[in-house]
Amino acid sequence: MLAAFAGAIYYAPDAVAQDTSGAKPTPTPPDPEEEEIRIDTEVVNILFTAQDKDRRLLLGLKKEDIRILEDGKQQDVVAFTRQVDLPLSLAILIDTSISQERTLPEEKMAAISFLESFIRAEKDEVAVVSFTGESTLEQGMTSNLTRLRRAIDRVKFTAPAGYIGGGVMAPTPPISGTGTQVAGSTAIWDSIWVTAEDVLGFAPDKTRRAIILLSDGVNTSGRKKLDEAVQAAQRAEAVIYSIGIGDNFYAGVDEGALKRISERTGGRAFFPRNERQLREAFKQIEEEMRSQYLLAYEPSNVALDGSYRKLAIEVVNPELAKQKVRLTHREGYFAKDQKNKK
Repeated sequence: MLAAFAGAIYYAPDAVAQDTSGAKPTPTPPDPEEEEIRIDTEVVNILFTAQDKDRRLLLGLKKEDIRILEDGKQQDVVAFTRQVDLPLSLAILIDTSISQERTLPEEKMAAISFLESFIRAEKDEVAVVSFTGESTLEQGMTSNLTRLRRAIDRVKFTAPAGYIGGGVMAPTPPISGTGTQVAGSTAIWDSIWVTAEDVLGFAPDKTRRAIILLSDGVNTSGRKKLDEAVQAAQRAEAVIYSIGIGDNFYAGVDEGALKRISERTGGRAFFPRNERQLREAFKQIEEEMRSQYLLAYEPSNVALDGSYRKLAIEVVNPELAKQKVRLTHREGYFAKDQKNKK
């Protein structure tokens, strides 16, 4: 167990098994275009995407087309480049609560297909987490596709005590503490929080960090709030992509919650209605993550006080403004804290 609260991550039996076939990505020389990006404590790095009003990705954006504001003050950009080759640290979070009983098989197949087409064994690494009222680390960070397939295959709906089927619970009291309540509940924000803190928080420097959340967005338990999950993702510099899948037999999908958690971290929410749209959602996530820009600046506020700084990237090119170009990025970041430096 990695954290002492109800939404802590538990290790599945094979989650941390030794990967003798090369689980850790092999470092590769940086692309010449990326060597100018200086990563240190004085530079803030922001990954973002640019899309037109029809959600088509814009791949020719230039440094002079935009400006960056921190807490409302314009900052000097020290580097700007399009990122297509940066290593990826990704966590896939899979909701296994009662409301996912009938949709889980399709979710698992789409997730495996995504990994097979997207993950580069020499660069990228992925973790798999399943959750209900508690979170289970099915597979720690690895680039080994065989392990990832096994981890996703292992994810399954586990009926809580007294569950008859079709969403019906028998009026049977729990036999051990609050286990029944936890098993039948959904702690989404707890799962995001602990994944950001204890999985992505230890990802290598200079990697893109992202969470793909497969859930209906209906949070029914846990100690963490949506805002706390957002803050944890921001501290880990992780973008959240939500795929809202639910069963109308239950509460359906909370689109508002999934949009908030995604947009506030610089990601997007998708709401597929069938298996084809589910696979298309994964494809769009892949395209966006391969079509990002990296902007770097040295903040004018040099205080290392751990404070939260609000970010805004604006289009200043009049022609692009007319096209209603939309820039998607995280809302802010936490400054380094001199007192807590190791």
